[in-house]
Amino acid sequence: MPVSVNLDRVLHDRGMTLTELSERVGMTLANLSILKTGKAKAIRFSTLSALCRELGCQPGDLLEWHPGEDEEDAAG
Repeated sequence: MPVSVNLDRVLHDRGMTLTELSERVGMTLANLSILKTGKAKAIRFSTLSALCRELGCQPGDLLEWHPGEDEEDAAG
């Protein structure tokens, strides 16, 4: 997947646990764990907004694009 989620790094930088973030954004720990481990295939804008609000960050702090990785999948 050419897009990765840097939730682990941002959490570490903020000194926040996944459990604390889960309580603040109203998401299950399991769903946040899927994002954190890079197993998510999509993210809703409302989820991204809630994460940014609680982490005090921008979407670009959480998401990173890696050109050339699996782009053939997108080309179909």
